Amino acid sequence: MRTIAKKRSPEKPKFGGQGRTSAFAFAAIMRFRTVLFDLDGTLVDHLRAIHRSYCHTLPQLGYPAPTFDQVRAAIGGGLENAMRKFLPEEKIQAALEIYRPYWDRTMLDDPELMPGALELLTWLNAQGVACAVFSNKHGPSGRRLCRHLGITPHVKAVFGAQDTPWVKPQPEFARHVLNQLGADADTTLLVGDSPFDVKAAKNGGLGACWCVTTGTHAAADLTEAGADRVFPGLPALQGALESGVA
Repeated sequence: MRTIAKKRSPEKPKFGGQGRTSAFAFAAIMRFRTVLFDLDGTLVDHLRAIHRSYCHTLPQLGYPAPTFDQVRAAIGGGLENAMRKFLPEEKIQAALEIYRPYWDRTMLDDPELMPGALELLTWLNAQGVACAVFSNKHGPSGRRLCRHLGITPHVKAVFGAQDTPWVKPQPEFARHVLNQLGADADTTLLVGDSPFDVKAAKNGGLGACWCVTTGTHAAADLTEAGADRVFPGLPALQGALESGVA
């Protein structure tokens, strides 16, 4: 007698329980199908290497080495724009020629992942959310850093400065990234740490910009800039996603 195999019914999403996505979180994740992450100050603490490179560069041009806080306040808009906080325009090219080779030699000396970075990326991947890095860091440096810290397997791509003619907050950069990922602006969340990120999200028509205070700006600065939500770090941001507070 021939046994007829029963056709399995499609599994329904499971909500609640250990390791599962709650119904509230499922609703929040359904809103954000793509998450773009800034790199420095958001996923990665790379400020020691950046400060060290400025201290190597500026004295060779006759300028004092900047303090850690001065560098922290200057960065976020790309290397050239940050250099303009310390040097006149006619010195920028000479500074880049000193900075970049030193940076290439030393950039992997002491970077660290921000607390909760890999956990958040892993959780988003498990929910079927596409993740990518959207940074004003030099593109090749960003990809090298992501490989070094184990971010690369969790993201679709790493987009950075000089990969295109644009940087954040230019809307063309956001449109390029969305096009490359096949993502919709209104279901894309940008996670960053600076007003540059907030403006990039608004200029690009993204669904929201959530910020963390682990980088270059305080909560009040980010709120004033128009961030949709501000968190003390990535674990708190993940908690908001898991609870469905989007």
